[in-house]
Amino acid sequence: MFENASPELLITLVTIIASILGIVLGTAVPALAEGKAVQKALEGMARQPDAASDLRTTLLIAMALLESTAIYVLLIILIIIFANPLLDRFFI
Repeated sequence: MFENASPELLITLVTIIASILGIVLGTAVPALAEGKAVQKALEGMARQPDAASDLRTTLLIAMALLESTAIYVLLIILIIIFANPLLDRFFI
């Protein structure tokens, strides 16, 4: 199927497939971790309502850190797709 394809096309296709897998895993894993963090924080608030403000503050900081990993993945995927360093390195 791809026996007559140019190397640039093959690298582009591999890059797109790897980007798809990267963005799926790079957003699913932080989303699952965020859900787990919220679940545990709500359980802690239900058990000790007096500590709810401390738990809420810690939860917001943890959510920001977890979300930043998804943003970093998005940034790397966009760089790989739109400024593919492999094409410049091997085919100029």
